[in-house]
Amino acid sequence: MKRIYLDNNATTPLDNEVKQAIIETLDMYGNPSSHYELGRIARDKIEEARANIATFINASPDEIIFTSCGSESNNIVMKSMLCGQKCCPSSKIRSPKKFITSTIEHPAVLETAKLLACESVETVFVSVDKYGLVNEEELEKEINKGADLVSIMYANNEVGTIQPIKQFAQIAHKKGLLFHTDAVQVPAKLKIDVKDLDIDYLSLSGHKMYAPKGVGILYTKKGNTLCPLISGGHQEKGLRAGTENTIGIIAMGKAAEIAKRDQEQEIKKVKYLRDKLETGLLERIPKSFINGHPTLRVPNTLNISFSFIEGEAILYMLDHAGIEVSTGSACSSGSLDPSHVLTAMQTNTEHMHSSIRMSLGKYNTEEEVDYVLEVFPSIIEKLRKMSPFS
Repeated sequence: MKRIYLDNNATTPLDNEVKQAIIETLDMYGNPSSHYELGRIARDKIEEARANIATFINASPDEIIFTSCGSESNNIVMKSMLCGQKCCPSSKIRSPKKFITSTIEHPAVLETAKLLACESVETVFVSVDKYGLVNEEELEKEINKGADLVSIMYANNEVGTIQPIKQFAQIAHKKGLLFHTDAVQVPAKLKIDVKDLDIDYLSLSGHKMYAPKGVGILYTKKGNTLCPLISGGHQEKGLRAGTENTIGIIAMGKAAEIAKRDQEQEIKKVKYLRDKLETGLLERIPKSFINGHPTLRVPNTLNISFSFIEGEAILYMLDHAGIEVSTGSACSSGSLDPSHVLTAMQTNTEHMHSSIRMSLGKYNTEEEVDYVLEVFPSIIEKLRKMSPFS
């Protein structure tokens, strides 16, 4: 059976050109820290990748730090609050400390925020509206009270809602606060320009942009300081100890190069397919509801609920039909608790439990969307006939 993959927000397949770049790199075993030829070759390839990523987000290469993933990048920024001036005299983080974030962040931010709270960092979670947009008035009120760091995700991984990051960064900077954004869900879906956004820190992950798992980046604006999460080596300017993941870094650099080249056409394609899928499902299936903002949403994401049935049942029947989707974030799968994002949006309880996330990617086709539209309504109809609530 042909599989139709509609879970690109969880992870993306390898781009074909990225795959070829990895194959060509497999014999590159030199340590990038070594000064002989094999080490220099590896170092040059890493710096080429760094330059590609910097160009992709309009940064300088020396503002790019390689990590293992977006979660690690988030952790470095947030846990630097626990270091402060005692360990790093140049740190801009003062004491007492305050951290501001939102209720719909990725678990890498939410769980780390709880850790900060345990370490006497005042931690504030700003609410969102029914579309998943952060309450700007509440955010500004908390900023005006004083804080050290604000972290608001650029685009939500479950419903796709896009936050006005540039505006939020301006509000933070007026009061002298540092601003970080988890932008893991943005590459290949929106343009990223860190200079225009005027943010201090930004996190990305390779496996969300058609590169392999195990590599990410942290953008750090010149002049800002961080404390290393992993100590023990000089790599990445002393901010991320450990021999570099040369293959993963080269692959992510290639993915950034491709994204820069193809982004405009890919966004148009995936938005067309997402809109066709969304319109078709709403027309064919009564009592279906979109979660997330109707327009301020990344172009590939469709989070939809269906009255009277459970999302898990829909997922299993779609899987049997060869269609792979998610009931929410892969980072919280396995839990029977409703999505923390939909809960924060005050979504109807029934709709929270019946939500399905479909996230399209560059390799999806119109034929696949047509197939989904063909089989999905009958699955919902069958499940509703079995449901005691319909």
